Amino acid sequence: MSPQLQLFDARGAADRWTVRVSGRARRLSVRVYPGGRVEVVVPQGASPAAVQKFIGTHRQWIHRRVEDLSTAAAADERHPASIKLPAIGRHYAVEYEPSGESTARVRVAGENVLVVSGPLHDDRAIAAALRSWLADLAQHQIGNELAKVAAEGSFRYVRTQIRRQRTRWGSCSASGTISLNVCLLFLRPQVVRYLLLHELCHTRHMNHSAKFWALVESFEPDYRALDQELLRGWQSVPGWMFS
Repeated sequence: MSPQLQLFDARGAADRWTVRVSGRARRLSVRVYPGGRVEVVVPQGASPAAVQKFIGTHRQWIHRRVEDLSTAAAADERHPASIKLPAIGRHYAVEYEPSGESTARVRVAGENVLVVSGPLHDDRAIAAALRSWLADLAQHQIGNELAKVAAEGSFRYVRTQIRRQRTRWGSCSASGTISLNVCLLFLRPQVVRYLLLHELCHTRHMNHSAKFWALVESFEPDYRALDQELLRGWQSVPGWMFS
């Protein structure tokens, strides 16, 4: 898909635009992340002409979003000074401590302080350490919330796994495994609860049929508004989660 990169060169932003071919994608989509990074997701087999038409149709919207979000996380894109996790009501200050270790590590120091130590010159290592720590936190916090919501609705599932997906907030397999995106930590609790409920309803209906949505609505009457907020949720995820 390299020819599509020419679409962005004229704007001088090729380093902030990425085109990703996804075997799971069924349609073209575009996301603008905090800091102004743009990702175009392309289903396999899509032609360059189709991608060009898609970008042309959405170009004004994309550039408006880039302008809105270009300063949202630019200053701390690689080394965030703080991490706010609305899903669990926590806000951490982040401190950096150089050390001779080759591996970056994250530890909690006090109630609301994270200390990152290791090779502070290695941006990728720092981001990877923070993502790993957040994944462990999500496994415990969001995993427990999933169990709670399941008990309230008498749902059954086999296990939970936390992943860092670019296109999905969650999924439910036929075998009963519910996969949740670590980035849910950056969303409002009400939106997270809706996503958990959505996936749990798939344990009874492995589709998006009328029966499925009726089941969702029986537990969450305001699901339509929450679903729309979930679609916009990527705007709340800091860029270093995918750097």
